Amino acid sequence: MLFTLARRYLRPYGLAVLALLVLQLVQTLASLYLPSLNADIIDEGVTQGDIDYIWRTGGWMLAVSLGQVVCAVGAVYLGARAATAFGRDLRRDLFDAVQGFSAREVGRFGAPSLITRTTNDVQQVQMVVLMTFTIMVMAPIMLVGGVIMALQEDPRLSALLLLVVPVLGVTMGLLLWRMVPYFRAMQGRIDVINGVLREQITGLRVVRAFVRERREAERFGAANQDLYETSLGAGKLMALAFPAVMLVMNASSVAVLWFGAQRIESGGMQVGSLTAFLSYLMYILMAVMMSTMMVMMVPRAAVAADRIGEVLGTQTSVVAPSSSVPLADLAGGAGPRGQVTFEDVELRYPGADAPVLSGLTFTAEPGTMTAIIGSTGAGKTTLLNLVPRLFDVTGGRVLLDGVDVRDLAPADLGSLLGLVPQKAFLFSGTVASNLRYGKPDATEEEMWEALEVAQARDFVEALPGGLEAPVAQGGTTFSGGQRQRLAIARAVVRRPLVYLFDDSFSALDYATDARLRAALRPRTADATVIVVAQRVASIRDADQILVLDHGRVVGRGTHAELLAGNETYQEIVSSQMSLEEAA
Repeated sequence: MLFTLARRYLRPYGLAVLALLVLQLVQTLASLYLPSLNADIIDEGVTQGDIDYIWRTGGWMLAVSLGQVVCAVGAVYLGARAATAFGRDLRRDLFDAVQGFSAREVGRFGAPSLITRTTNDVQQVQMVVLMTFTIMVMAPIMLVGGVIMALQEDPRLSALLLLVVPVLGVTMGLLLWRMVPYFRAMQGRIDVINGVLREQITGLRVVRAFVRERREAERFGAANQDLYETSLGAGKLMALAFPAVMLVMNASSVAVLWFGAQRIESGGMQVGSLTAFLSYLMYILMAVMMSTMMVMMVPRAAVAADRIGEVLGTQTSVVAPSSSVPLADLAGGAGPRGQVTFEDVELRYPGADAPVLSGLTFTAEPGTMTAIIGSTGAGKTTLLNLVPRLFDVTGGRVLLDGVDVRDLAPADLGSLLGLVPQKAFLFSGTVASNLRYGKPDATEEEMWEALEVAQARDFVEALPGGLEAPVAQGGTTFSGGQRQRLAIARAVVRRPLVYLFDDSFSALDYATDARLRAALRPRTADATVIVVAQRVASIRDADQILVLDHGRVVGRGTHAELLAGNETYQEIVSSQMSLEEAA
């Protein structure tokens, strides 16, 4: 997968990579040429006392060195640009893939893991790509070139390489074999620690309210300790790598000097050749060491690449149609009206024994309000999420103006809907930027009007800056009721044909709830309104109430009809108010 990602995302930068390879080749050949020139100066210039030769050869060495520096700078520059562009493009595609996931895929991976894969995992792969450009290309050229040049200097002394290189290779191979499991476990440990940290930051108020700081500290400490132990295990093995390389390098240098001195004494080798041979030996061992560094990084990057590939290779269960139905063809060619129809709808999660929803058949007409009520876990929110295709049905159909929602382009479908989720979420920015999330070109007048309908105008006007007042991530600077009203205003400013309220009035007091519903009624007179609610008071005026129990409709009718003849609805009503109050 690592090779696949590199090939896919580096293809647009092929010319830069080719130029980089050429520069690396020239730089490495220059490095291999310099020891030979140095040996000539010692053997031909210093020994013979030829000063002119020393100046000529020294000048040539200086020119080669300058060329080497230029090539090195150019190679690093091109490598850095290609690697950072690689990381940018990979993060972009990961983000796009996650944006296209349904709630099912997001739940499968988990938010902490998706964050880790988009940040830490991409960083690991990007680092290996950069190291490949700066080390992995140079190392094999230096290794092969060093061996060839060493053989030219003294074939007999080069026999030491037959012992040194295999010993170093076997040592590094054993260490690498032990490191791979640690690297694989490390990414999972990072997922866990991100998940714990995200929970604790999000639920900080709950932690403090129940005085559970010590327990949460223990949870984080346990996850942190697991990551520490895994990292320490990998670090210990990595710590052995460099001493092993240095031991072999120093022992090799001593052996070369020992046997080289004997060769010089016997007249079979010159001093300059010995110094050049030592340089080539260092090049060879440095190439092995650089390869070792690279090889140590590759396993972790390979694990990260597999995790990235898993996200990129996951197909969302909510697929856009290959040929979408135009909005003008809705309602038999009359254009969008907003009628929502469920035809024998079933939803079953993969591997589940029983469906979450089954046998749902009803129609929500424009200009009417359809309410859905039921006990906790009855499937109310899941039902509502089928309309905007946060999930796709596994049986039956959800129709919008007679057209299956799966046959509409996601952008077209979204343009007709205004969703207020169960958990009101605001984005960091300002009040205005959050309202314009529903309608990007909304005017100030439209935003104030929507805030007035949502009973939020008073507290927004009291904020420093009004519409330009800052909003923290998640809207944590506002109370739960204020967040809900701003979320409702965000949907109202859009003026959709279908309003979807998912228990959107639960954080409001009864008086505010009543005023908000009264203000909504004329605003939604021509729209289809589907409301999921826990409070009977919020839906008693609905044109149609569906009572859900274990994913099935067990009651249908108005408040009065259900109160008179539906036992499940009567139980819900009696748990909230007396039958006299309900009537």
